[in-house]
This record gives sequence, structure tokens and C-alpha cells, in this order.
Amino acid sequence: MPVFFIFFIVIPVAEMAVLIHVGKVIGAWYTILLIFLTAVIGASLLKRQGVATLLRAHQKLNSGEIPAKEMFEGFLLALGGAFLLTPGFITDAIGFSLVIPQIRSVLVGYLAKKIVVNGKMGGGAQSRGFYYRSGQGFGQAEQDSPEWSTSGSDVIEGEFQEMTTKEDNPSRQDNPSGRIESDKK
Repeated sequence: MPVFFIFFIVIPVAEMAVLIHVGKVIGAWYTILLIFLTAVIGASLLKRQGVATLLRAHQKLNSGEIPAKEMFEGFLLALGGAFLLTPGFITDAIGFSLVIPQIRSVLVGYLAKKIVVNGKMGGGAQSRGFYYRSGQGFGQAEQDSPEWSTSGSDVIEGEFQEMTTKEDNPSRQDNPSGRIESDKK
């Protein structure tokens, strides 16, 4: 709830206040021109950074690695692009900060620590995943590594009963309980 309040109430009101103030200082037409200019510059930077990130992700995929860092960077670039295309100086400042590679790499590290639980992220016992270790960066977890060990895990035991209908197998007959069982020989 607080995030929506900030994005849909606080930021638009602050943007209007800044736009009115800048409009009084430099004039309305220059303010509008400046808004369009920041959007064009931002879109150009976003395109260049986005292509570079996409190429790095493609290279990692070709070498058999998971492009985890590039996925985080791509998310931040998309978010930065949305901020840059939103009219206003506050959103432009946020958008430009997300397009700058040095700031983005710090944010990627922060997001990785927040998102990746217990130093690993990914599939189950039969699949590979990726992990982030502080100071070591992103990597690919192997199934035989300690991160993927299933020893000591809880085992769930149970029983099952096959239930079918007459339509599934017409050679089966109804029993008195209403369930359908196979012919017993």
C-alpha cells in the first residue's frame, strides 16, 4: 500500500510542484522543451544500455551460464525507461540513475541480496538454478553441490488409489461402493 501511495500520489504531486516552479523560473515553453529533451536523451541512453545488456546475456547463454545479473539489469533498465518516458524532472532523475551502469550495478547487488533466499534461487532437486554469494557474484549451482543437497530433507510418504470411470475403460465393472475396479481373475 505505501508503494502505491508514493507512486500514484506523492510523486505526481511533487512533479507538479517542481514543474510549476521550473516553469516560473525558466518559462513554460522552455520547461516543456526540457521535458521532451530529457525524454529523447533518456531513450537514446536506454537503447544503447539495453542492447549492451542483451548482448552480454546472449553471450552468457551461449557459454552455458545463466545471465542472472543481466536479467536484473534488464529489469532495472525497463524501470528506468518507464521513469524517463514519464513527464517530469523527479522521474527523469530516477530514470537517469537507473540507466547509469555504476548505479545500476550497485542496485543489482542489493536486489540480488534481497531476492535470493539463503544464497540460492532456482528449481527443485532435479533442476539447476543460480545463486548469488556476497563477494563472489552470480554463479550456476550444480546438482551435486551442497546448495542442492537433498540429504536431511523431509520425506513425505503416502498411498494412492487409482480411480477411473466407465468412460475411461469400458472393460471395467462397477462395484457396490460405486467405484470402478478392474476385473479380478
